Amino acid sequence: MKSIKGIVIGFGLSLWYPLVFAQGVYDIGVHDPVMIQHEGTYYLYCTGWGITAYSSKDLKTWTSEPRVFDKPPQWAKEAVTDFTGHIWAPDISFYDGKYYLYYSVSSFAKNTSAIGLATNVTLDPKSPNYQWKDQGMIIQSVPYRDLWNAIDPNIVVDEEGYPWMAFGSFWDGMKAVKLIPNRTAIAQPQEWKTIARRERSFELDDKDPGDAAIEAPFIFKKDTSYYLFVSWDYCCRGKESSYKVVVGRSESPLGPFIDREGKPMNQGGGTLVVEGNDRWAGAGHNSAYTFDGKDYLVFHGYDMQADGHAKLIIKEIKWSQDGWPEKIELKNK
Repeated sequence: MKSIKGIVIGFGLSLWYPLVFAQGVYDIGVHDPVMIQHEGTYYLYCTGWGITAYSSKDLKTWTSEPRVFDKPPQWAKEAVTDFTGHIWAPDISFYDGKYYLYYSVSSFAKNTSAIGLATNVTLDPKSPNYQWKDQGMIIQSVPYRDLWNAIDPNIVVDEEGYPWMAFGSFWDGMKAVKLIPNRTAIAQPQEWKTIARRERSFELDDKDPGDAAIEAPFIFKKDTSYYLFVSWDYCCRGKESSYKVVVGRSESPLGPFIDREGKPMNQGGGTLVVEGNDRWAGAGHNSAYTFDGKDYLVFHGYDMQADGHAKLIIKEIKWSQDGWPEKIELKNK
């Protein structure tokens, strides 16, 4: 490691990464981060070859951990023929004594996509019981058949205890589909909902995702309300990225979600939570959690001072008196 003007920069996957820049911004490259707490340690999973993983004891210092997959799952290579192992947008949760890690495989800008599941009884790579077991494909989207895209999963449980998977990107918006109780397949008969979408400037078809960019749903419960966060506009373009996060609220985990002005999210509504500025080209694809009595928004931003590379950002959520997350302002310097 070397120090530059008080900032310690780590080289190599096995090094630790301290707090840099402004509070809550970290010098590790991530896309689409999700997080969970396990036996006093925070584990973070994000887009990467085989699914990238980090751990931390304090949400400040991060250590690289082994990737979830050493080689691409065979089913994924068959479902998405140009898939080579770069796995997108995981979602981590705990259920019935196991950790469930859902993940996305896809062709970029196409709805040739699928969501898979891997499980583990522990997240500690040093444990003798540590082993990710792939459970295969949960849902698949097919061009010329589906006007939705099977990426960006997030699990939410309804009032009756049934699990639902929220997911989606572009096309006809964010969907939610009911799962069987053990969360390994779609329930029959199938139940679907559209929980958020944006209007497009031209008729949607199978060949084009449309120009109303929306993706990455994440549903977070606060007191008796549920908040649907989604990302608008464009990721993955470095300095040209325009990502931002918006939110709506509902008394049901499946909506309808309404923004602060009263507009339903499935009709294009959304209240701004975070956006880019001169320093950050864009910021989005968030997850949200309560750790030790504090609520956090976890997301990535494209740092103009690092040639547009994505960085991990963790910010505490502050709430208004009427129960809305206050807008997060990113430092311009």
